[in-house]
Amino acid sequence: MMLEGWSLWMEAEHTTIMVSILVATVTIFVGYKWLMKIAMRGKPPLPPGPRGLPLLGNLPFVEPDLHIYFSKLSKKFGPIFKIQMGTKIYVVINSASLARKVLKEDDEIFANRDPPAAAIAETYGGGNILWRPNGPEWRNLRKVLIREMMSKTYFDASYGLRRREVREMVKEIYAKVGSPIKVRNHMFLISLNVVMGMLWGAPLDEDKKHNVGLELVPFIEEAVDLLGKPNISDFFPILAPLDLQGIVSKMLKIRLRFDNIFESVIAIKKSTKTSNQSKDFLQILLELMQQEDEKMLFSMTNIKALLLDIISATTETSSTTVEWVMTELLKNSDIMKKVHEELERVVGNEKIVEECDINQLHYLQSVVKETMRLHPVGPLLIPHSPSVSTTIAGYTIPKGSSVFINVWSIMRDHETWKNPLKFQPERFFEHPEIGDYRGNNFNYLPFGSGRRICAGINLAEKMVMNVLATLLHSFDWKVENATNLNSSEKFGIVVRKLDPLMAIPTIRLPTLEQYY
Repeated sequence: MMLEGWSLWMEAEHTTIMVSILVATVTIFVGYKWLMKIAMRGKPPLPPGPRGLPLLGNLPFVEPDLHIYFSKLSKKFGPIFKIQMGTKIYVVINSASLARKVLKEDDEIFANRDPPAAAIAETYGGGNILWRPNGPEWRNLRKVLIREMMSKTYFDASYGLRRREVREMVKEIYAKVGSPIKVRNHMFLISLNVVMGMLWGAPLDEDKKHNVGLELVPFIEEAVDLLGKPNISDFFPILAPLDLQGIVSKMLKIRLRFDNIFESVIAIKKSTKTSNQSKDFLQILLELMQQEDEKMLFSMTNIKALLLDIISATTETSSTTVEWVMTELLKNSDIMKKVHEELERVVGNEKIVEECDINQLHYLQSVVKETMRLHPVGPLLIPHSPSVSTTIAGYTIPKGSSVFINVWSIMRDHETWKNPLKFQPERFFEHPEIGDYRGNNFNYLPFGSGRRICAGINLAEKMVMNVLATLLHSFDWKVENATNLNSSEKFGIVVRKLDPLMAIPTIRLPTLEQYY
């Protein structure tokens, strides 16, 4: 099932489960509270927060859209507060100054993760970059990814792949001119095509022998939904072996499908010999696995977890961002007009968009930045977890707690942003310095900051900008139903648009050759 929201705790169908929890954990809870009381003696207090019920904490009162709910609580309890969900303590940061403290000044302490049960199941025990704890193994994985796949050299080498897939997308949309299309799906598939091509040289193409892309789409979406679904196993870890909601079981089935695909591709790569110049990322990883370097130990599990990490993150975040940008442009015709004027000035109507044009499309870049400010795909980032108990703003943050950075709230702060609820790309166009999204400006953190900042920023930047510029240069767009343009969200680990954008393309360019 898709994410039903945090309000599931209030639904009658879960009464039996909640009673079971009560009976099974009351003794543990009392002992836990007693131990916490002893541990806190002589230390600063925990952050303030809403009062909860015995054992359940605040679970019955949590609202479905956590980022909005946390923003409301911050108005009452301040820029840092705690919320108890079951036996777990969650600390929420709602200000840029405290975000700086967590992500920069105390970055090493907060660089760990507290992975949910679904993530542990999906990623072979949390063996990927996203969930692996801070340490030598995590640093090695990240170093390999950035050096081998996110480098300028690798980007230059894969330019032809990205260009080919963008042109294929144009051709497919041209065949559907005049009919409504689901915008997000096209970005999802092109992202998947490109990332597979960069990983193992197998773009999504029906003429290819190993067409795995179409198989992956539903499993990626379901896995992302399961990661964002409230899970009893996370709030009451003692009950995790029971998997009462079946979330881990469902995730293991999804992982098995990925396993089958990865193993078939890996088997082919192991039997294929290529020159150093033509090796893809998977072949590089397989070579690292064969090396006997204690500082760079690689296992097959590491490789599979890393492949899954890259595929899931790239497709979900890029496609969601493009959908939000297109939604805002269709809602704001004056801004759409300015984007078209810039495209005509930089590219012209006699050519097609190329990657080299992107750096000159300053207004479109501002549109994307403003979209990420109002609609960050990860409004709470991925939770951080302190490796030791520490103090922030005079409050104790316990070791092993989960720390949310509410960037959704920070990027809508009235004290920092003028007219923060208004879609206004001019703020970034006129003052480019405020749009630094590489972790140095703590008022603007769509990709996070510190050690755990998103490793794929460069690829996301190229893909999102190139696809948007091409969609807007090649086609005019309209919607038949105004509900397509509402900004209602579907909360999860990635916050998607609740009602998928269905838009109708029409031709803008003068010659047929520009669509083939």
